[in-house]
Amino acid sequence: MNARKLVYLFFSTLLIGASSGAVVGVLLDLETYFSGGILNFIFGVLWMFGISAAISLVAQMGYFAYLTLHRFALGLFKSVKLWNWVQIVLILFVLFDLIYLRYVAFASEEETIAGYMVMPLLLFVYCIFVAFRKQQETNKEAFVPALFFMFAVTTIEWVPALTVETVNETKWLWIYLTPLITANTWQLLILHRLTGRSLRTNK
Repeated sequence: MNARKLVYLFFSTLLIGASSGAVVGVLLDLETYFSGGILNFIFGVLWMFGISAAISLVAQMGYFAYLTLHRFALGLFKSVKLWNWVQIVLILFVLFDLIYLRYVAFASEEETIAGYMVMPLLLFVYCIFVAFRKQQETNKEAFVPALFFMFAVTTIEWVPALTVETVNETKWLWIYLTPLITANTWQLLILHRLTGRSLRTNK
């Protein structure tokens, strides 16, 4: 992949992540943005756009870190199947932690663990859908790495928001997730097009 495509990947990911975060931020707090006049709205949107852009940079760093890890792991395990099984175990571990650890850390006496299962399971289903799309557009071996990146890596990038009590169960939890999930989805589904590997090989 040449420099022009790298620049395109960087700025398109930044724009998509920042825009999605700004839109969700405004929609989750309409009163704040529309109650102070046009200047309040403009500066508020620009502020949210900047925060979301910074979060999308985290997503980009996470993506290239995973690509490096993936190549290293393939060399270490000497087997795609073995590395995929390791990733599956890690995915299940992350799913369990995302539910149970948040429940232990933040649940009140009246709350049950069921309430803390909704968001992780919705995220997991979405990640399965994206991974399946990646598999359709590339090859069958792409599903597990794509699912691992979309779910496990996104969750790791989301940890700063998940571990702050004042952020938990507030709009900021969604504002932080939105740029991550949109940026990671875009990166995952555009990279093979930029590198010319969009043809399926799983016949």
